[in-house]
Amino acid sequence: MSIKRFGARYGTKPKKKFANIEKLQHLRHQCPSCRKPSVKRLALGIWQCRSCQSTFAGKAYVPYEK
Repeated sequence: MSIKRFGARYGTKPKKKFANIEKLQHLRHQCPSCRKPSVKRLALGIWQCRSCQSTFAGKAYVPYEK
């Protein structure tokens, strides 16, 4: 995802913070049950492992604090 879609609006600091959050959000995270890196975000705070189909609640942008 690109922060260029915001154009000249909002300033540089908020856009950089948003880009960092978005980058972390779209990574594949490790599943807490099967330990495979196949967890994707379904919705705000809802995560699902694509390998073992385990669905769990976590944080909004990352499933757990690293």
